[in-house]
Amino acid sequence: MEQRTLGKTGRDVSVVGLGTWQLGADWGNVDPAQARAVLAASAEAGVTFFDTADVYGDGRSEQAIGAFLADNPGLDITVATKMGRRMEQQPENYNLANFRQWVDRSRRNLGTDSLDLVQLHCPPTAVYSNAEVYDALDTLVSEGAIRNYGVSVERTDEALEAIRHEGTASVQIILNAFRLKPLDAVLPAAKAAGVGIIARVPLASGLLSGKYSKETSFPENDHRNYNRAGGSFDVGETFSGVDYELGLKAVAEFEQLVPEGAATAQAAIAWIIAQEGVTSVIPGARNVEQAKSNAAAAGVSLGAEFDEGVRWIYDHYFREAIHPRW
Repeated sequence: MEQRTLGKTGRDVSVVGLGTWQLGADWGNVDPAQARAVLAASAEAGVTFFDTADVYGDGRSEQAIGAFLADNPGLDITVATKMGRRMEQQPENYNLANFRQWVDRSRRNLGTDSLDLVQLHCPPTAVYSNAEVYDALDTLVSEGAIRNYGVSVERTDEALEAIRHEGTASVQIILNAFRLKPLDAVLPAAKAAGVGIIARVPLASGLLSGKYSKETSFPENDHRNYNRAGGSFDVGETFSGVDYELGLKAVAEFEQLVPEGAATAQAAIAWIIAQEGVTSVIPGARNVEQAKSNAAAAGVSLGAEFDEGVRWIYDHYFREAIHPRW
């Protein structure tokens, strides 16, 4: 699989990574053996980048990755985790003392002395412009607890602010066929600054898999059920913030663009990979088949007409509601 350098980390990672929110919680129950099988299938398919967070399953996702890597010491996998959502989302909580506690916990969960990449996990907007926050992160790097740091953001203005700071190695942002705003300014700014771009929610919480309908139901403990109105966290994390039924109509249009021989989800992932400035796309997978299919998206070729179609769908269905908000 193609490898790209992840911004200022200097590490090469696969263009298709693995998002492991699903291996922790908020997507229904996941069997530990199944989670391990997903990690193994991804690695076998050429994935060299795992993305997790300290709050995914209260650490279960990190622990699963740590145990898998301990049993497979020959694998060259870059692991990115996230921190900052283990306590109330107040700017003053983003300080060196808390960072040390969160990082130490993630190091234990992942079984490593130094974390490859730690990302601030969608903190309050004020955090991105606080010089003391970056000083604290620089301290953790100098102490060897972390090798690199980046941010995970909800909005493009947050990404642009983080990119301004010299130590920011990467930015993780929602980018998919239903969320195009990062293409306007974030990707060009990141490229100019040598900052990596990690594209998350590439399938709009599964909408762009083409497997859902009006009749589809989600488990009670699945965020696609309980967070549709944004009651638990930013609604943009669930179906990319688009109305579910409107999203289904847009998916029907999207499916008409998919080339023969490719799955709808693969085309959605391949389109993101093709965007200049993207380092890695991190779809999640709940089973081995999904993991293998997602990884295979790296080999799907799309033409200019596909890109034009994606932009038409966005303009027709989503731009008015989505573009000003995120």
